[in-house]
Amino acid sequence: MESDWLNMWNAKFGQKEYAYGTQPNDYLKEKLGTLPAGSILFPAEGEGRNAVYAAQLGWKVSAFDISEEGQKKALKLAKKKQVSIDYEIGELANLGYKPEQFDAIALIYAHFPPNIRSNYHKLLHTYLKKGGTIIFEAFSKAHLDYKKKNPNVGGPGSPDYLFSMEELQSDFSDYEILDLKQTTVQLNEGDGHVGTGSVIRFLGRKH
Repeated sequence: MESDWLNMWNAKFGQKEYAYGTQPNDYLKEKLGTLPAGSILFPAEGEGRNAVYAAQLGWKVSAFDISEEGQKKALKLAKKKQVSIDYEIGELANLGYKPEQFDAIALIYAHFPPNIRSNYHKLLHTYLKKGGTIIFEAFSKAHLDYKKKNPNVGGPGSPDYLFSMEELQSDFSDYEILDLKQTTVQLNEGDGHVGTGSVIRFLGRKH
């Protein structure tokens, strides 16, 4: 992965404050509350707010990112909340996750570089148990208009890093779609996501 991509995230997560706050994402909170606790994986987990929340609910939590600074903040937050998470650094294929290891995978603003994104999604699919759940929220391609009006809402500045529902349906074709919509949301997640944005939300159950 490009070093400037890694440097950007380490710079963002290297600040004292949590870039996206310490509270969980609203959609994750809503959907996680409907599932029995089991094992869950958080890709591109950053500073750990969502992983720590799941651990507080009794989930066995695994997470990964490329940013060491994100990992440090996540483990600090977990210690503060008195929970344990397994947080790895590196590329997905090298982290040793097993086929059908997880009951759920939560992709919350996991905007992987476009050259690896579909491959990552397909690999993650293999790590999910049959009947397991994907919880997904990320910025849609329509989000650029909102970002131009208000840079504080955050999100990638290139459409290649943003999502369409068609791309999700292609990458996660072997799923019962429980929820799939593009919608406008009011974000208040730290200083990194503040204001109106366009997101895609997806809840799927693996066939």
